[in-house]
Amino acid sequence: MNDSARRPGLHILRSRTDQEGRRVRRGVYLIPSMVTMANMFCGYACIVYAMRGQFATAAPFIGIAIILDMLDGRIARMTGTTSAFGVEFDSLADVISFGVAPAILSFAWGLQPLGRLGWAAGFIFVAAAAVRLARFNIQHGSQDKRYFVGMPSPAAAGVPAATVFAWPGGFASFTEALPVLAMMLVPALLMVSTIRFRSFKTFDRARSKYPVLILFAIGIAVFVSHPQLALLGLAYGYLASAFIGLAWQRLRRRRGDDGDDAAPTITASQAG
Repeated sequence: MNDSARRPGLHILRSRTDQEGRRVRRGVYLIPSMVTMANMFCGYACIVYAMRGQFATAAPFIGIAIILDMLDGRIARMTGTTSAFGVEFDSLADVISFGVAPAILSFAWGLQPLGRLGWAAGFIFVAAAAVRLARFNIQHGSQDKRYFVGMPSPAAAGVPAATVFAWPGGFASFTEALPVLAMMLVPALLMVSTIRFRSFKTFDRARSKYPVLILFAIGIAVFVSHPQLALLGLAYGYLASAFIGLAWQRLRRRRGDDGDDAAPTITASQAG
């Protein structure tokens, strides 16, 4: 006679424990998807408020969606609940929150006076966000984790969101609305480009944590005192960082070429 037959109460207790463990596991699997659902809701809420003309209320929803998008992936990795469903669901939510929502927000805020040109620019932004997300899904895991290839869609959506949040009044004439085209088309083109953008996922692996903490404290202080300017500077600063990086790389290459031409014999002697 085995132990389970001798002690039936122990067998029942183990069965109940296993069932509870499976229920907890299923609940944990739902957490990242629930965060993704909240991200999708923020995109939907942004669209609703933009259609009402309440731009100061609509724009922050994109910022909240960016935070939620950063959390759902980290939660899935920390809990070991990553799945193919989660990846696809996250991409669909991102198309709404970082593609459709900023396009409609920008059209209602400043592109509408441009007529067909305005809604065409908004569609280009949506299409670029969708292409960017699809490319990220098929290339994920084969790229350098320190960089993104092309501007991430949350950062691209942050450009119009921060602009609208800083100037919620909008534009009413054709001439005033022309700069809004650049606000939409430049991030759209950067999303589908091959320009590298720095990723913040490796900050937790930095050798020294103190500079990161100091920068974070400065960011909090600036955000509390001047939230509109802080978000505007963060959005456009990240956009400009790619061009600054390209200029810096070209400068280093020129210096390297000059150095090689100036001292070829030293290199040869060292090699020998």
